[in-house]
Amino acid sequence: MYSTVQDLSWAIQLEVKQELEDLMADIKKTANKVRAKLKVIEQNIEQEEHTNRSSADLRIRKTQHSTLSRKFVEVMTEYNRTQTDYRERCKGRIQRQLEITGRTTTNDELEDMLEQGNPAVFTQGIIMETQQAKQTLADIEARHADIIKLENSIRELHDMFMDMAMLVESQGEMIDRIEYHVEHAVDYVQTATQDTKKALKYQSKARRGILLSYYTKGNLHLLFLLLNNNCKGS
Repeated sequence: MYSTVQDLSWAIQLEVKQELEDLMADIKKTANKVRAKLKVIEQNIEQEEHTNRSSADLRIRKTQHSTLSRKFVEVMTEYNRTQTDYRERCKGRIQRQLEITGRTTTNDELEDMLEQGNPAVFTQGIIMETQQAKQTLADIEARHADIIKLENSIRELHDMFMDMAMLVESQGEMIDRIEYHVEHAVDYVQTATQDTKKALKYQSKARRGILLSYYTKGNLHLLFLLLNNNCKGS
């Protein structure tokens, strides 16, 4: 019975993990499309500045571009928060699984282990005599792999933010917001509250992450449609 329950739980986690990975890939693809559209609009505005079009029309176009750029940054900032929050939950699960095996780690020690990028540092000393021990080991390795993927995604998001900072460089306040969220992404992860998260179930939290990812995806698709209409109307 225990093995059956564990197998079912593991299958659910794999399903949730795959759904999240698919969403992340789709969000990245759509975000790149939105960014490309924003660049096209910016280039069109620059070209129009050298024509005899009315200044009022240009101001409207610039305002539209500024509004869409800000919305894009807001959506991606929220997505960044979702990613870092999910990373923290993965880290918390590793910590709890290590506690089950009798190995207690502090937050700093766990971060040091993660920086090494070697899952073996988490599993040293775990005796593989029982099915539960094997399941614990597999879960630790899976969460470590999740964190590695999330860190790669966060780095990609950092590059996108820096690119967007140049796109809206005339908007000093927005640039400050972008840089703040990028530079403090890791700090946000490290200082996130652990106690509340430990009281929640893994699956329900993962599902919440999926819902937030769908929200991000929906906002990005809406932005993409607005940008398409903007380009057609130019």
